[in-house]
Amino acid sequence: MLDARSRGEGRARASSARQAAEERPYRRLDGDVACGLLLLCDHAANALPKAYGSLGLPPYEFHRHIAYDIGAAVVTERIAEALNAPALLTRYSRLLIDPNRGADDPTLIMQISDGAVVPGNATIDDAERQARIARYYAPYHEAIAAAVDAALATGKPPILVSVHSFTSAWRGVQRPWHVAVLWDKDPRLALPLLHALQALPGLVAGNNVPYSGQLHGDTLYQHGTVRGLAHVLIEVRQDLILTPEGQAEWGDRLADVLRNLMGNEEVASELHRVQPFGSYTHE
Repeated sequence: MLDARSRGEGRARASSARQAAEERPYRRLDGDVACGLLLLCDHAANALPKAYGSLGLPPYEFHRHIAYDIGAAVVTERIAEALNAPALLTRYSRLLIDPNRGADDPTLIMQISDGAVVPGNATIDDAERQARIARYYAPYHEAIAAAVDAALATGKPPILVSVHSFTSAWRGVQRPWHVAVLWDKDPRLALPLLHALQALPGLVAGNNVPYSGQLHGDTLYQHGTVRGLAHVLIEVRQDLILTPEGQAEWGDRLADVLRNLMGNEEVASELHRVQPFGSYTHE
């Protein structure tokens, strides 16, 4: 039987482990590492570390798309649960640092975002930039790399699916797409997924809209393109996933589509294969 001192030390270690997990700039959802799928959510949250306060912004700005991808986190969680897939989701707002950019991208730390000036970012120097990269950007990407390594060790290269959301209108112009598939050079997952979504009744699925998937240095470039893994970024229109019901509906819909693709032997044989970077032709 453990004495009081041993029990106390055990509780302290457990508490320390919990605190370390809470301080990480990402959270992990456990799943079957050999399932052939790794889910990512780069803009999952609108929180900031206490040391940064509100970056000088009023509270309402953190409920806008400039702070995070509204609804994307729960959709990601729903897919992960349905497919028993591991997932990595960020803990902090993209206003602090944007993990879906290359480390040398000028939009890594935004000073102005959709008309909102970010005072806490306006005058940062290179030392602060490097500190944010080290504390809040690099650990997320290191976790993705480690998750990919773990999946590869099972002998089944994973497909990478990153879940995002986009606003229903931009500068007064309505966006007609319900969902979009963003991709760069690798068509193995992007095109079958796009065709499957376009085949669903009443659904408008776009190809590389309202943004382009050809963003050098982004998350999927770093961990998909460079490592030769099939990958795709899925954008869901935000007004469709504002409520728990909408989030569940879209999480289940996307899980079903991904399940069907991964269950198609002809498609899956291409998906779960490492293909060297530079051997693609964009279609």
